Amino acid sequence: MLVQSYMSWQRRGSRLGLDVVMLVACLAIIPTSLSGGGQNAAPEQPPGELVRLAVAREVSDAQSPSVKHLFRSRKQGLRGSQTKLYVQTTEAMAGMLIAIDDKPISSQQMDGELGHLDYLNNDHDALRRKQKQERDDADRTLRIVKALPDAFLYEYEGQEQSQPGVGRPGDALVRLKFRPNPRYSPPSRVEQVLSGMEGYLLIDKGALRIGKIDARLFRDVTFGWGILGHLDKGGTFTVCQAEVSDGAWEITHMQLNMTGKILLFKSIAVKSDEVLSDFRRVASDLTFAKGVELLKSEVARMQNTGPENASASSDRR
Repeated sequence: MLVQSYMSWQRRGSRLGLDVVMLVACLAIIPTSLSGGGQNAAPEQPPGELVRLAVAREVSDAQSPSVKHLFRSRKQGLRGSQTKLYVQTTEAMAGMLIAIDDKPISSQQMDGELGHLDYLNNDHDALRRKQKQERDDADRTLRIVKALPDAFLYEYEGQEQSQPGVGRPGDALVRLKFRPNPRYSPPSRVEQVLSGMEGYLLIDKGALRIGKIDARLFRDVTFGWGILGHLDKGGTFTVCQAEVSDGAWEITHMQLNMTGKILLFKSIAVKSDEVLSDFRRVASDLTFAKGVELLKSEVARMQNTGPENASASSDRR
């Protein structure tokens, strides 16, 4: 569910706010290594074909989402951390802040969070605008994922076992190193950033899912002949994905560290580390209104069982 997770990631910013949003913002607005544990013999299947099959599975899953979750996010940024609860619904992602720097928010802040959810729930125009933003962000993300098979050249680097937050428990992950394909011509600014990236993928071959993407900019990437802006060499991002319930995959970890400039004068600097955990399935037909009530019930439950539940977050990556 990589693309669907990306879409959720985007919806939370509206994942890429979550930093999948910031990543896609960098891709659209301006428009490390692991030792290969296990076997080193390259499988017979061409690596590019394996990527193409995994991407096709991700896209298919995104276009026909069937599983929704309630989950927790803890994002560490330059100014501290924020912990939020999110729930996926048929209309949009509903989310609310529950802790800052691992301390539960005040009653006044909680009233503000609940008030904003009620506003979205009662203002149909505001909810429609949120839905549209999420769809637009998801479309840009989908374009990036669809470009992966053609934008890069891949090489096998061995296999390693899945780990918490990466892949399906017990599965072997195929490690593929990638570099830009010189024959690839980006169709728009969204895909243009791929021409300056290199790194590696971990693919769960049994599930045909992408378990991890780790990439860095090995050169500056300019947009619009440098007039629209650029991303600086050395920027990095990591996305991890895992099976979080029976057959359902979600993003579990995101790291983003990028700098650059937009429209010649506006600098951007994004650095964050986000862990997503405590996934629980919810009804596949959950509406936004019911999602809001579910969040309220969850907050009430946490308040009744102790303040530590409002800020605790798992570190599964």
